[in-house]
Amino acid sequence: MSKSSNHKKEPERDMGFGLGGILKGLGDLVEKLGEIAESGEQISRSGPIGGEGKGFQGIYGFTVKTGLGDDKMRVEPFGNIRKDRASGHTVVQEVREPVVDIFEEEQHVLIVAEMPGISVEDVHIELAQDLLTIVAEHGAKKYRKEVLLPAKVSDAPPQVVCHNGVLEIRYAK
Repeated sequence: MSKSSNHKKEPERDMGFGLGGILKGLGDLVEKLGEIAESGEQISRSGPIGGEGKGFQGIYGFTVKTGLGDDKMRVEPFGNIRKDRASGHTVVQEVREPVVDIFEEEQHVLIVAEMPGISVEDVHIELAQDLLTIVAEHGAKKYRKEVLLPAKVSDAPPQVVCHNGVLEIRYAK
């Protein structure tokens, strides 16, 4: 006969790069969503995803923003892992989509993009009406993001600065 114990044994989980680690991370995120929904904070989690094959490396994450007025919540993905619309399979792309925040201020619109390994000389921007396209490349680091601006901006060239991979673009209104 075996004795009964007061504590239950936790099931073992794979906390490495496999499916168990991803599911654990998503479970933790869902728990955090409840916390941030009440406080109006922003949460961002990211990390590399490895695999069996050599040379496979993907970055995937998403930012959840709350407190946007009218109890809205916005989820924005970033990274280089996408679902191929034609085949339905997940693919790792060469170009990453950076995390981007947009701030509409009184005199200008500020766009902040996180692009590690990039300097201002590596950045190319194009504005077509209210759609801003940001492209940056330095060595193996490649980024691309299309951003819908919240307000009409001036045709004057923007102020562009980049410090430690954080790009700031300021367009006058």
